Amino acid sequence: MIRIGQIKLEINENTTYEDKSLKEILQKKAAKKLKVSASDIVRLDIVKHSIDARKKPELFDVYVVEVSLKGNEGKLVSRLKDRNITLSDRKEYDFWIAAGVPEISSDKKVVIIGSGPAGLFCGYELARHGFKPLILERGSDVDKRTEIVSQFWKDGKLNPATNVQFGEGGAGTFSDGKLNTMVKDKDGRGERALDIFVKAGAPERIKYESKPHIGTDILRRVVKNIRNEIISSGGQVMFDSQVTDIVIDDGRVKAVKCGETEYPCDYLVLAIGHSARDTFAMLKDRGISMQPKPFAVGFRVEHPQSLINESQYGKRAIGALPPAPYKLTTTTSEGRGVYSFCMCPGGYVVNASSEEDMLAVNGMSYSGRDGDNANSAIIITVDPKDFGGSDILSGVEFQRRLEKKAYELAGGKIPVEYYGDFKKAIDGDGQESGSIDNFIDQNFVPQMKGEYEFAKVHTILPDDLNKAFVEGMENFGRTIRGYNDDRALVSGVESRTSSPVRIVRLEDGVSENISGLFPCGEGAGYAGGIMSAAMDGIRIAQLVARKAGGID
Repeated sequence: MIRIGQIKLEINENTTYEDKSLKEILQKKAAKKLKVSASDIVRLDIVKHSIDARKKPELFDVYVVEVSLKGNEGKLVSRLKDRNITLSDRKEYDFWIAAGVPEISSDKKVVIIGSGPAGLFCGYELARHGFKPLILERGSDVDKRTEIVSQFWKDGKLNPATNVQFGEGGAGTFSDGKLNTMVKDKDGRGERALDIFVKAGAPERIKYESKPHIGTDILRRVVKNIRNEIISSGGQVMFDSQVTDIVIDDGRVKAVKCGETEYPCDYLVLAIGHSARDTFAMLKDRGISMQPKPFAVGFRVEHPQSLINESQYGKRAIGALPPAPYKLTTTTSEGRGVYSFCMCPGGYVVNASSEEDMLAVNGMSYSGRDGDNANSAIIITVDPKDFGGSDILSGVEFQRRLEKKAYELAGGKIPVEYYGDFKKAIDGDGQESGSIDNFIDQNFVPQMKGEYEFAKVHTILPDDLNKAFVEGMENFGRTIRGYNDDRALVSGVESRTSSPVRIVRLEDGVSENISGLFPCGEGAGYAGGIMSAAMDGIRIAQLVARKAGGID
């Protein structure tokens, strides 16, 4: 196939593409670049799409496509001498080649703890390639879980076993459903993950969008379809089954326990989430090699989506333009990293708590991203010296202290504060940021899942982190006009950005000190989002197959 880059289509008020008409337009553009007839193109695949807003308000859709032609493709590419026209080097993913082992049949017992992206994708690959994995999930299946979470947002009565953090699909189920990642994909695991998502019901466009997302509504259907495929391929998935202990004999994992029930295993995949604090404590008691790791904490910040659209596009959303995302990062004068995280265009701030008398928030969008507000976490880096202790789990206790403050601040409701009031309290000089030409309307209100109450959000974090947050917000106001407007909304606390520990593993994926144990995904400290967790799950499936094939 031939890869063609930099196919540009101008965006205007009348721009609306459906898949069929878009491919017809791209086929004509590709034929023109190749100097052939459109009828000579026998196949066209969209490889990548992005929006070029460098000359806003002039905007362009930019596509990379791959085409198959009648005739000799190599000769045509050589003759054209165009750096944007090359022969494709994409390779089809093959599990056994990636695992580095010939196709095998194995009766080894594999247990996977957790049905977040890491656990589901690990289980999917193993089940599809001859294993019969058992997935144990502490929370409920996604349908029951959705009912429980929706009720929690109404009445505030927490179910510690099934909530925004725990249950089928993991914490990502109630999120924006972003599928982009910074992880390099030289082995094709990212493409494989996207293929699995599409097969399970995600839209085809996620395979080529530069910033793909599917939204919480589609993601809930997708995870159920992945689970059903695991079961139909010979695997098993058990919900409401919290692993309470691991049986280790002579340095090797032998079984796991759910209460009094014991499940023997040859290999155990620890695909626990970043909020599995009781499991972290159990692993520590069992002597499994772990270490504290840096993460980040902060707040959710809300702005009108129209403000973000105007900043990113130079105009309000028109035609086929989606609600605009953003990414912001800065380093403070004291050397703290401050950055946006899990930005949700047209989304909601959600009560994402998982422990009694503690409160954490997250962001969530539906597939249409059609809410009035944009929200993002603005978070500050912290490391073990900030945690206030030397214990392996000191990061967990640091999170808990912040979440307890957030809970007490508004009696279990999400505490919210105007940024102007937050800044005035932290600066201590009576100076607010000021409002910019009514850039944010006086009637701007929170868009949240779960009850909220205005409160002194500035009392949650330590003073040095508050100062870093304000400095970051002021810097971001120079990038996005109105970002530091007094009427921007700040809520908290955003404390579950990533795991506070790393469960140490070696190059073969196995625990540093327990044979047969494979730490995996975000909770183990090896991923930071849906895609990277899914990719790590696929990698661990390959390494389990490699072990089962007798290759160290």
